[in-house]
Amino acid sequence: MKVAVALVLVCCGGCVGVVTEPADTSNAMAPPPHLDVPASYRSWPTFLLGVQRTDNAQVRDIYVNATGAAATDGQPFPEDTVMVMDLFAAQKASDGTVMQNSDGTLVKGDLLKIFLMGKKTGWQAFAPSGMTNGDWLYFAYQPDGVTQTTDSIPGCFSCHLPLGQSKDWVQRYDEYFEDRHPN
Repeated sequence: MKVAVALVLVCCGGCVGVVTEPADTSNAMAPPPHLDVPASYRSWPTFLLGVQRTDNAQVRDIYVNATGAAATDGQPFPEDTVMVMDLFAAQKASDGTVMQNSDGTLVKGDLLKIFLMGKKTGWQAFAPSGMTNGDWLYFAYQPDGVTQTTDSIPGCFSCHLPLGQSKDWVQRYDEYFEDRHPN
């Protein structure tokens, strides 16, 4: 019985998004890295704005710091890149249907969460086992930008993992560079 309880506690502890043990034992004594939401991130260069997620009625605005904005197509984002994503609910009409602008895009509603993605050499040691996305780590906050959420950060890793090294594990990598340098 004690073994079953211990396994449940280990599994539940890993599901809240807090990386408690590094995958690489060379950093076993180091605490996991932490990124705070930068106060002025909405003044940063835009990565993409108004990303439509009709599948879950969300609109996303993504910003990238100056370090990341210096990246070039076909190359990984440099160390110290930070991306911040505002995740908004789409507005709904009184009958519960999702509201759309005249161009068919979702109408941005309340800010639901703020996600960060940061890159630093060696951070891969803190990724969940088998889910290394280069040196990227992920962080999630409530709309206040201060309170961390209990979102499943391993879900961030698994969503970005299939993109691989050629896209530097960054969602919408091609779209970002296409918008910056259209043919």
